[in-house]
Amino acid sequence: MRVRLVRLGNSKGVRIPKVFLQEAGLGEGDELEIEVEGGQITLRPVKGTRAGWEEAFKVMAERGDDHLLDEDMGRMSTWDEEEWQW
Repeated sequence: MRVRLVRLGNSKGVRIPKVFLQEAGLGEGDELEIEVEGGQITLRPVKGTRAGWEEAFKVMAERGDDHLLDEDMGRMSTWDEEEWQW
């Protein structure tokens, strides 16, 4: 599909057909990342900082892969026992 650039104040814009927005799962007010590379402009939805973490943690737990990587971190040191004050 071809579209034309239109004036939007001091900038230019493109009208994105509704069907494209629906297919991409985008709605009015959604935040997008925009990138230019190799003469092409790419738009993609901004994902939350921790998007997908909950599902990843569930998979880790199912695999038994949710243990501490540094087992020593779970133990108190002599500094913790003797020097630390609450």
